Amino acid sequence: MPVTTRLLLPSDLDAVLRIQAACYPPAMQEPAAIVLSRMAAACGTCLAGCDDDGLCGYLFAYPSRLGLVTDLGAPFSPAQDADTLYLHDLALDPRAQGRGIARALMAEALCLAGTMGLGHSALVSVQDSTRFWHALGYRITSTRDAGLHTYPPGAVYMVRTPA
Repeated sequence: MPVTTRLLLPSDLDAVLRIQAACYPPAMQEPAAIVLSRMAAACGTCLAGCDDDGLCGYLFAYPSRLGLVTDLGAPFSPAQDADTLYLHDLALDPRAQGRGIARALMAEALCLAGTMGLGHSALVSVQDSTRFWHALGYRITSTRDAGLHTYPPGAVYMVRTPA
């Protein structure tokens, strides 16, 4: 099945919540109101991956500053003086894994970062995903931002430069 990427829409909420529930334990699932507020705050950088059966993956991202971490469950606060595209959440429906959808979403996000003049992209890696992110050029970097402590043990801050 071919996959397309597009911007996330409020009408995608149910599918996003379904995918989130399939990918994360309850303590890491974020409420619908937060998800909707993020779509509104970063409507130009939150992406959907779709196939013939509908939404099968998503990427929540927004312009930020290098070293800052969004608390788990907190709204986005896009930076006016952004230098980094912060990737908050990339998740795939289990039916869509292994089809290159995550890479397609990342390629689109990095293209957006370049268009926006952002020199870095950054994220918090959870659930033993550092190998995936490392393959995309991300490296573990230290941050003193307290937001990292809102994530489960083992979470690490990673950066890619250039974005």
